[in-house]
Amino acid sequence: MDATQKLEQLSAEPHEDRILLEGIPWWQYLAIREATENRGLKLSYLDGDLEIMSPSDLHEESKKLLARLLETWAVERDIDLRGFGSTTWRKESGLAGLEADECYKLGKLEPGDFPDVAIEVAVSRERVNKLAIYARLGVKEVWRWKPAAGQVVVCRLVGDHFEEHSGSALFPDLDLAALAQFVRIGENQTQLIKRYRATLGA
Repeated sequence: MDATQKLEQLSAEPHEDRILLEGIPWWQYLAIREATENRGLKLSYLDGDLEIMSPSDLHEESKKLLARLLETWAVERDIDLRGFGSTTWRKESGLAGLEADECYKLGKLEPGDFPDVAIEVAVSRERVNKLAIYARLGVKEVWRWKPAAGQVVVCRLVGDHFEEHSGSALFPDLDLAALAQFVRIGENQTQLIKRYRATLGA
């Protein structure tokens, strides 16, 4: 099965699936990204390995609810948090690129900058090391959400690698354990946000 057939099969799958293409040069990664831009697929590229992922409903609901909760906290605390959704971030010199599930910058994003924090939802096992990609991009924190565990693990960039923590250095006043209690799949998101806001003293 060639790469085109794999892409067509992946797009048709109703559940989350991942394929790995190896030996992909940078120019071909860019071409595949352009060709799949409006097909709902997420690409992760590292050193010639290209993972193409079709997000599940669980993946998308989880990341959106996490994003809404974080944004609610930022509004209540008057934090200048700027969201960039699933923007494609890449660095040719690092042979690395991806689309975050959600990502944010504290303050203005200057030319050549990358996000300060990215949210990643782990429904299925990744086939390309996304933390290695984020490290090459210089993203300061990656928040990993595992629906089965119901918790956020904060990975902080230290040098050229990430270390796991229970809290955020970028948002030291944010109680992530409390926020995580409101990531309830299948429930009314508006009501969840309102209840979370109430805990913040709004």
